[in-house]
Amino acid sequence: MKHNKFMKIYENIASQIRDGRIEGGTLLPSENELADSYAASRETIRKALKMLSEDGYIHKVQGKGSIVLDVSKFDFPISGLVSFKELSKKMGQRARTFVEELEKIKPNHDLSDKMKLGKDELFWKISRVREIDGERIILDKDFLLEKYVPSLTKEICQDSIYEYLEGELGLTISFAKKEITIEEPSKEDHRYLDLEGFHNIVVVKNYVYLDDASIIQYTESRHRPDKFRFVDFARRK
Repeated sequence: MKHNKFMKIYENIASQIRDGRIEGGTLLPSENELADSYAASRETIRKALKMLSEDGYIHKVQGKGSIVLDVSKFDFPISGLVSFKELSKKMGQRARTFVEELEKIKPNHDLSDKMKLGKDELFWKISRVREIDGERIILDKDFLLEKYVPSLTKEICQDSIYEYLEGELGLTISFAKKEITIEEPSKEDHRYLDLEGFHNIVVVKNYVYLDDASIIQYTESRHRPDKFRFVDFARRK
C-alpha cells in the first residue's frame, strides 16, 4: 500500500510539472506541507521526491528545498560530442530508445559524397527512435564505417554505440563537424515520429572523426522542434 502511495504522489507531481501546472524554476512546497496535502508520512514524501529528482523533474538544493526543472525542453550541447545515453541519464525512466533499423549497406552516391569515401566502402546503417515522456520526438540516423566497426548488434545500438566504440573497440573519437538546418519532415520522419501539427524538423548533421583525423561516422539527428533547445557557451576572444 505504501509503495503505491509514493508512486501515486510521484505521478501526480510529475504530471503537473509535465503539463506546466507547476512551472520550471519554482520551489515545491516543503516536505511537511506535501505530507499534509497528500495525507502521507514524510518518509513517503521523501521517496516520491527522490524519484522525481532521479528522473530529472526536480533539483534538490540543501537548505532551500526542491526546485522544479523545465522539462518542456531538453538541452542539447551544440559544441559537445555527447551520446543520447549520457544526456538521458538525468531523465531516468522518461527516455527510451527503439532500434528501428540495423543493416550493412553499400553507400549511395550522396553518402559517398558526404564522407568523401570510395564507393566500395561498407557501412552500418542504424535508425533509432528516441521517446521521451511517451512521445517519439527524435530520429537518429547513423552511418558507421564497417572497416572500423566489424560487428554491431541491436543490443549495442539500444544502449550506447559510443560506449562500445571507445570501451570495447578502443577507438578514440576526437572531434566532429556539425551542421544545423531546419527542414520539412520526410516520409521517414512522419513514419517514425509523433509529428501531428508540426511542419518543420530540426536536423543536426554530424561528421565524426577519430584522433588520426579519419572519418568514422556520419549522423543525422532529426528533432521535433518544440522539445529541443540547443545550447552553447560562447566567450568573446
